[in-house]
Amino acid sequence: MLLLPSRLLSCSGLLLLALLPTAGRAQTNAIPDPQWGTWHIATVVLPGGPKHWGGYAEVQTRANGLFQQYFYTELKGGVSYDLAKNFTLMLAGGRYSTADYRDLSDGPLNVERRLWQQLTLTQFAARLKLEHRYRMEERWYRFRDDVVPAGSSRYRTRMRYRFNTFLPLNHANFTDKTAFLSVYDEVFFNPRGPFFERNRLYAGLGYQFDKHWTVQAGWVNQTNYTPANYRLNVFTPQTSVAKNNVVLSVIYRLGRPATTSPEYVPSQPD
Repeated sequence: MLLLPSRLLSCSGLLLLALLPTAGRAQTNAIPDPQWGTWHIATVVLPGGPKHWGGYAEVQTRANGLFQQYFYTELKGGVSYDLAKNFTLMLAGGRYSTADYRDLSDGPLNVERRLWQQLTLTQFAARLKLEHRYRMEERWYRFRDDVVPAGSSRYRTRMRYRFNTFLPLNHANFTDKTAFLSVYDEVFFNPRGPFFERNRLYAGLGYQFDKHWTVQAGWVNQTNYTPANYRLNVFTPQTSVAKNNVVLSVIYRLGRPATTSPEYVPSQPD
């Protein structure tokens, strides 16, 4: 009964990935950041058990350079419910703090509190594992000295879609002592514009030690898009700023007293 919805969600997600990056690059001034950044992610996951309820908690920090110039932190968590073997709903929230790495003592430039609703579809296509994630976010901001930047506001919404692939290298499935590859692309949509707000492309190598511990190291390119504008009789096209980052992550999966242990893909909840 779930086969048709699964195929529909998969096809719609792949179509979005095929079309939107092309639209985002049209008439866009690209500004690459030559300096690599660093992301650290630590996650604890409670998988859905016999009663289908689970959850997670995560802390994340980011740096403008390689292991230096730290400026950003995330604290977040959520509750999940497994509708079926390959469908999971989640309600989650978090606190996101951005500072000036040159003067951290002044406190954050802005603090965001976020709430989101999420649907995740997982497909086990023989050795290759596929994940489709759909997310709707509500975001509230508090700016330093309560000054709202021009063109911004204290409340925003955003939609996200991520297509993630996993390939075990030394086993057919994810089990103890499994090395694997993970590749994903995630697109961000902003109803206020620019509609195609961000693209995040990731590739990494991971290792699942056992049913509890998984580590990954990889690369992520994050491209942010700003809207085009027309001021003083001068048209400025949409601008994109791209930055490469090294990503280091660790996931600890809590155990469940179940008679059978289903196969889990080592997905990053971020």
